[in-house]
Order: sequence, then structure tokens, then C-alpha cells
Amino acid sequence: MPADLDALHARIDALIGEIGEEGAAQAAAWTTAFDRPGFPDSALNLAHYLALRRRDLRALQRPLAALGLSSLGRLEGRVMPTLAAVRAALAALLGRPCGERPSNRDFFAGEARLAAHTHELLGTSAESPPVALLVTCPAEAAEDPAFMLGLATRGVEAVRINCAHDSAEDWARMIAHLRAAETATGRRLKVFMDLAGPKIRTGAVRPAAQGARVHKGDPVAIARLGQLDRVDAGDRVPAVECTLPQVVDSARVGDRLFIDDGRLATSVERVEPWGLVLRVTAAGRKGVKLKPEKGLNFPDRHLRIDALTEKDRADLAFVAANADAVEFSFVQSAADVAMLQAALADHRPDDWRRIGLILKIETARAVSNLPDILARATACQPTAIMIARGDLAVEIGFARTAEMQEEILWLGEAADTPVIWATQVLEHLVTRGAPSRGEMTDAAMAARAECVMLNKGPYLFEAIDQLKALLKRMDANQHKKSPRLRQLRSW
Repeated sequence: MPADLDALHARIDALIGEIGEEGAAQAAAWTTAFDRPGFPDSALNLAHYLALRRRDLRALQRPLAALGLSSLGRLEGRVMPTLAAVRAALAALLGRPCGERPSNRDFFAGEARLAAHTHELLGTSAESPPVALLVTCPAEAAEDPAFMLGLATRGVEAVRINCAHDSAEDWARMIAHLRAAETATGRRLKVFMDLAGPKIRTGAVRPAAQGARVHKGDPVAIARLGQLDRVDAGDRVPAVECTLPQVVDSARVGDRLFIDDGRLATSVERVEPWGLVLRVTAAGRKGVKLKPEKGLNFPDRHLRIDALTEKDRADLAFVAANADAVEFSFVQSAADVAMLQAALADHRPDDWRRIGLILKIETARAVSNLPDILARATACQPTAIMIARGDLAVEIGFARTAEMQEEILWLGEAADTPVIWATQVLEHLVTRGAPSRGEMTDAAMAARAECVMLNKGPYLFEAIDQLKALLKRMDANQHKKSPRLRQLRSW
């Protein structure tokens, strides 16, 4: 009996005990009075996954793979069944009683739950394409019925209406055109409505004396709303207002501050009664022009801002009455989810739990709280995670975005929760009519999600056609983290 084989069996056996105990404790902490059917099983698997991934398993993987066993690299949706199957196989190799092996049904139960949750939210079925499509509606969709008809005839599963733009009357016309397109094609499309959330934006701008652009090494001032004239004008430092004064209040010397989706990177050098003095740390070769209505990101601070604004609360009356799901911008904690759920219950007290919830993960705090956020949401409603890669990249850094989108995909699978891959998918193709090489690769990687979001643009329909074909080809090659061994015909 090889000693290393015996040690492997003992390690897996101990791991099952540790993960089972830790996972049960975590799952119990998530128990609520709103348990949906299937939620306890999904929550327990997520808890087991979190417990497992707190450990470094690399020393186990190679010896398991050398024995022809699972290296534990694809167990997101089936943590304990995978560990149990590996333990049973090791016992058989050692000539010991194998114990109870998981049945095929139990082993793949997580996949079945994920498919059911995806169908519930997106309307997909076994006959649907491998990845659903979500399309952002332009303002023109309120006036042009052909837009919705074009989406329906191309098999798009859902549309996104951004409540930060247009009006309730415009949204109503968009939905009316959608219903007409459904009648004409016999296809049902889901309506997702995106709450605007708290918008930390630039306001009025005072350009520098030497020109409108700022460059690396230049000073820049951020003023509280209405206090631009208090910025020291002696050397005409370029200055811009911040629309949320409490954000400026939270900043400290040394904090990073990004302007215009990260195009301008700065560091806080000084805090003044009227605002902040910054130093530009990155601005590109040609510099950056300060403009109003551009995003501000403070990644080093946990901003004390309500996730639901007064506008959001007003918009919820329309959203609750008309949307299949609400996209929750700036969600950062389980308490934020509870706050939105209470607001939905005010509008639809009898059936608010039928409204889907899309969790837009945009900040480092949302990432760190994602398991608790997921547990609160999925306990009550159909739920999906949206990887909002634009804001997230600015918040956590572009270098970390690639690994983080992977980890969010894994966490979604472990929680049996569909994931939406969003932001700049095929952006060149949608806006210019021709894709870049890099974005085609990015779109191919999106095949591991349950849904991909496309933004508006003049070549949107062409992008839909190309993306659907690409996703179909990728599905023949890979599902989630598992390669599919289809026949190769290239050689």
C-alpha cells in the first residue's frame, strides 16, 4: 500500500470533515424567513465552496491528477459530491470499503439548479442558445418599433432599460414596442430595468490657464458642489465640482481618485475646506480634458452613500409594475439588498419576490461582501450577478479585473446563480462596424457566463449575429471550466 496514497486518502477524508463543519456553520448564518425552494441546497454548496477555497489546494492537485482522479479544479457546483467521489476512488485503490458514492443525480444537482434559475430569470430552455443575450435599449427604441422587432427576430432573451436616461413615458413606449414584437414573432423577451443609483459625477469645470487638458504631474482641484469659486485662483489650477459633497468629506491625503472612467488618475495631496487638491499620476500621452458629467471613483474609501437614491425610489413605482427584473446599481452589502427588497414590497406586497434581482458588482466592497449579498438576494428572489467591468476595473485596478471576473464566475456557479458578462463586449463592432482581435477573444471568454450584455450602437444587429455564432462555436469547445472534447477537424 503506497504511503502517499494512504496520506492522500487521509487528507481528503479530513478535508471533507473540515469543509462540512465550516460550511454548515456559514449556511446556518444565512438562513432567513424567506427561504425559496432550492435555496438551502445552493447556499450550502456556496458555503462549502468558500470554506474549501480558503485553503491552498495546489499540493493535492497534482498527485490526484496523476492517479486519474479529479484535481478538484472543476467542483464549483458540486463541492461535497466531488470530494466524496475522490475519497471513494482513493479507498478503492487502497482496497478499502469505498463508502457511499454520490449518484449521478446528486453529482450534477448543482448544474440542474443553475439551469432552473437561469430559465426562471432569463426564460432560457434546453432548446435555447448556450448563452442568453441582454441588449441595452437606446433612446430611439421609444420611437422606432423596428428596434424591438429586430431583437426579437434575432432571438435576444432580454432588454435593458437604463433608468438614468429618458423618462417613464419613454420607457412605457419601449415596452409597448417590445410587446408588439413579441406578438409578431411569438417570442417572449424579458425586461430588465437598471436603477441609476448614486451618481458620483463631475459638475461645473474651471479649466487651467494654460489650456483645457491636464497631464501627468499637474495639480487638479475637486470642489464641493457650489464652491468652485473658492478654489485658489492665483495660479489657475484646473478645478471641477463633485456632485456629492459627502464623498469629498470622506477623502484623505494619499487616497487615489479616478476621473472619467479612469482616464485621469490622481492622488489626494491636500484637504481644504472647499474640497481637495490632487496631483495627476496618469493621464495618457495627450492628457485628459476635464468635462462635466464624468464619473468619479474613490476606491480607497468605503463611501457612506445610500444605494437607493430618491430618484431610484421614485422610479421603482414604474419598475415594480413593468419589469421582470431590476438591476441594482451600487449594491455593496446585504443590508443594501434588504433595503431594495423592502422598497419593492411597498409597491408589490403580495408578489414582490417574483421580481428578479440583478446584482451589479461595481466596487471592491461589493466584491468582498458578495457571498452575503448573494445569500440575501437568492433567499428571496430570482437573482443574477452582473460583472460590471467598467466601474469595477477602475475601483480594483485594471490588472486585477481579469482574475476578479474569473472568481465572480466561479462564485456564481457555486451559488447556482447565473452570471451576466457586461461592459464593452464587442464595443468596436457595435460602434464602428468591425471588431478588434482582442474583443473577439474577450467575447469568446464570455461563453462561460449564462448571459452576455451588449450596449447600444449603430452596428448592434451585426454584433448580435456575430456574437451568437461565436458563442455557439465556443459551447462546442467548453462549458464553464470544463473543456469539451469534440472532434477536431483543423488537422
